[in-house]
Order: sequence, then C-alpha cells, then structure tokens
Amino acid sequence: MSETRVAFNDLSLTGRPTEKEVRDAIARVVDSGWFILGPEVEAFESELARAVGSRHAVSVASGTDAITLALMASGVVAGDEVVTTPLTAAFTALAISRVGASPVFADVEEATLLLSPLSAAARMTERSRALVPVHLYGNACPIDTLSELAKEQGLALVEDACQAHGGTFRGKSLGGFGSAGAFSFYPTKNLGGIGDGGAVVTDDYEFAEKVRRLRNGGQSSRYRHEEIGFNSRLDELQAAVLRVRLRHLSVENEARRALAKLYEDGLSGTPVTPIETLDGCESARHLMVVRAPKRDELMAHLERRGIQTLIHYPIPVHLQPAYRNADSVGSCPVAEEAVQSIISLPLYPSLSERSVRLVVEAVRDFYLS
Repeated sequence: MSETRVAFNDLSLTGRPTEKEVRDAIARVVDSGWFILGPEVEAFESELARAVGSRHAVSVASGTDAITLALMASGVVAGDEVVTTPLTAAFTALAISRVGASPVFADVEEATLLLSPLSAAARMTERSRALVPVHLYGNACPIDTLSELAKEQGLALVEDACQAHGGTFRGKSLGGFGSAGAFSFYPTKNLGGIGDGGAVVTDDYEFAEKVRRLRNGGQSSRYRHEEIGFNSRLDELQAAVLRVRLRHLSVENEARRALAKLYEDGLSGTPVTPIETLDGCESARHLMVVRAPKRDELMAHLERRGIQTLIHYPIPVHLQPAYRNADSVGSCPVAEEAVQSIISLPLYPSLSERSVRLVVEAVRDFYLS
C-alpha cells in the first residue's frame, strides 16, 4: 500500500479558518446545558430557510429521515409508489420504503446521469403518489421539467438535495423547487456537521408544522401525541456547528468549483470525461465524478501513486439485494452501464491546487504515457 499523497477527503478541523468558531460554538452549547430542540436549532432553521430561499426549515436527525418525513407529510402511505432514480445512495430508496411505499426506479440521462423525465413519466402508474429526483453529485437535475411532470400527474415533489447544499438552477436554490426539499448534514457533505443531521425545507406552513410534529413523536404539545411520529431531532450541538459551517458555505463551494475547473482543464485531451451539468446549473460540486475507460485499472494506478478514489455508486439501487427482482436487470440500462466507468476524484475545499495537479498528472500518465 502506497503512502497517501492525496486523500479523498479531509474532515479535520485543525488549522482551518473555522476551527475556533466551531470550538466556540461547541463550548457555548455545553455551557448552556440545553441540548435538544433549543435556541441553536431554532436559529439554524431560520438561517437555513433564508439561505435556501424557503419560508420554513425543519431540522431532523438525518437526510434519510428528511426524505421519509417529507413523504409522510405529503400523504404518501403504504401501498403507494414513489418514482426515483437508481443512481443515488441507497438511502434515497430506503427512505421511501420506510413509509411503506415502493420505490419505482426510472433511468438516468446519458450525459448528466440525472433522472430522465421521459423515463420517469413512463414508470408512473395509478399508484404513483410522489416523485423524488436527486440533485446528484451537487448537480441540478432537470427540476423544471420534473416539476411540471409532477404537477401534471398530481404528485408530490420531494427533492433529494442531500448532496446539493448551495447549488442553484437558473438562480434558484436547489431544494426550493418542490413541495419539499431534503438535506443531509452528514460530515462529508458540503454543509456537514460533526455527526448525523438533516432538514426539510418548504414554503408551506402546515406542511412544516406536520414535519415538526412527526420528528418529535407526533406531539403537538408536550405529552400530547396527535399522530404516530418518530424520534428524529437535530441536537443543539450539531445545530451550533452547522450555523458556523453555513456562514462559510458559499466560500467553500467557490473553492470546490475552482478546483473542479482545474480538473476539467487538466484532463482535457484524455479519454476521461467529467459528468456534464445542465445549462443554468451552478453546481455545488459535492463530488468530482468522471467517466473513465479502464476504470478499475486507473483506480489501481492512482492507488499506487498514493491517490485515494471512490465510486459513487458502484451498484445501482435497483440491483441492490434489498430491491432486486427478476425484472431488475436491464430496466435502467443507462445507469447500469454508467456504474462500470464512473470514478470520484478527490475534491474538498481545503484540497490544494498542487494536489489536483498531482491527480491530473497521474491520470494523464496512465492514458498518455
């Protein structure tokens, strides 16, 4: 195993511009003695809603819970179908399954690997109740077309924006187009905490209030449970850390975009092709995903150079053991082919330009030497 020269990610605080702010925020919560659903959560929800351009934000325990509770608040129940993409973290589908609904997988577009509106429309039936598109890798899916499709079919639209903090489409924040948007604050996300967390954003007051009840055991007030809910609350510590991180999100996303451009320029002239983004999309650049011939050999070559890479995601969700059936193989051919060649290169705000050049040099050596 070679010594790591370029890590896939770096989540340490030491030496970062935010280190003192984060430590001060943690100390503030510890000193307060208030750890669940307090002033930090309220402040973060207000600040997040403002950043997304939505009227309401309700924090929850994870991005998976955010999707689940948004679907529940949308009226999705057992026996319903929810159309989504197979090229995503499996947690998107798991959130659908948790409400008793069945995820129905539509294929993705060849160039962007984002949910295809044509395929989504073809997979809808009389049991369809919601559409869950994913802003994959921080890139905007064709949310305008998908929004119109959802309206035409009378479906709830819940955006999985768990990888898209700060991304926009035609000037509007991702997560703010549907009846609800779901975010994750898992530590690797652009807006990541020091543990799990998530949030639902919406413009609908009644919808937000329902999610607030559901996240807290279905309580309308202390010890009065109006409905069966969850225990899915963001704690004060995570909220305080996320308030710090949110203030730096725009600057960090700009750093991601600059590094992604460096990759794109450096890889020009090689067989490696970055995943395309839609016109009008300002990507959050959560991941730097490219399609590469001889992908597995390239990954081994980069590992020997001390460069860490990953695959997001090696198995489409419809082919996962939890969801696979006799009709699964071949049902989403574009996604099935794409996972054979995609590779995620290191990309994070503190990554140096020198490190990107090392990765680019190693890729070019593999193909062109």
